[in-house]
Amino acid sequence: MADFAQTSQRCRARARYTKKGHSHLLQGRRSVYRFIEANRDIYSVEKMCSVLNASSCCFYRWLVRPESPGEHRSKMLVEKIQKVHMNSGCIYGSPRITAELHKEGEPVSRSYVARLMKKHGIRSKVKKKYKITTDSSHSYRIAENLLQRDFSADALSQKWVGDITYIHTNKGWLYLRTVIDLADRKVVGWSLSTDMTAENTSVTAIKMAVKNRGVKKGLIFHSDRGVQYACEEFRAVLRKNNITQSMSRKANCWDNAVAESFFKSLKAEMVYHRKFIDQQSAKLEIFGYIEGFYNTRRTHSALGYKTPKQMEEMLLEKEKLAA
Repeated sequence: MADFAQTSQRCRARARYTKKGHSHLLQGRRSVYRFIEANRDIYSVEKMCSVLNASSCCFYRWLVRPESPGEHRSKMLVEKIQKVHMNSGCIYGSPRITAELHKEGEPVSRSYVARLMKKHGIRSKVKKKYKITTDSSHSYRIAENLLQRDFSADALSQKWVGDITYIHTNKGWLYLRTVIDLADRKVVGWSLSTDMTAENTSVTAIKMAVKNRGVKKGLIFHSDRGVQYACEEFRAVLRKNNITQSMSRKANCWDNAVAESFFKSLKAEMVYHRKFIDQQSAKLEIFGYIEGFYNTRRTHSALGYKTPKQMEEMLLEKEKLAA
């Protein structure tokens, strides 16, 4: 009876270890040893070696072995990946992290970075689905769609895009309006308000953009058909600064994809991970994200993984050389 109980206990132990170490059985000896090393505080080395058909003597020799060049490189890469990931506020995924490693002179493929990230549980913040926020139920004139989804620009102040989003706080809603220059993807103008009046949203944002970036001949401003962009107060600012207006087609978010993309990034990378106690705390966080991170440190795939600040400097230097 005692022998039966011991045999039953060994079978249960074998099942338990095998379940946890199943994936390691399908890999090389080093993976088995790494599994044993990681679980030494839970199970005895001898039992795990027995279940996983490994030699305890070989395991102990492996434990004190010198690190191979490949293992050392992987270890160093993981440390660099973790550093880039943390510096981005845990925002960057494998494409941007790979681009940053290339800038540091680290020749590594995106697929290898992705595998290391998956293995070590390094994940980027995930974006949520798009929601319609435009109020286009008004009688104002609708401008022609001049942009036609051409989001390219080879000089500053050729094309600007604008949009609005809602930010929830425990003390009520905040409304964020932005103006983005398509040449460097910089947020050149923005406004935060607790109401939806044009004066405190679209007008404030476009005036800030004009002050910060300046206007050049032929500048196009593109937006959705929202009332804050169609109203006379906003159009007056455009006329005063000789800015041509363009609007998306009805209920078509892809016509203003760059502006929409910024809000998705803002919410996925910051807003959805915060609980704002009031509007003031939200304003401080949003200011820090736009001016302290997005405009200056966040890389963009559309810019060849440069930051808006780096692209702005390159375009300004290009203008000087052409003058």
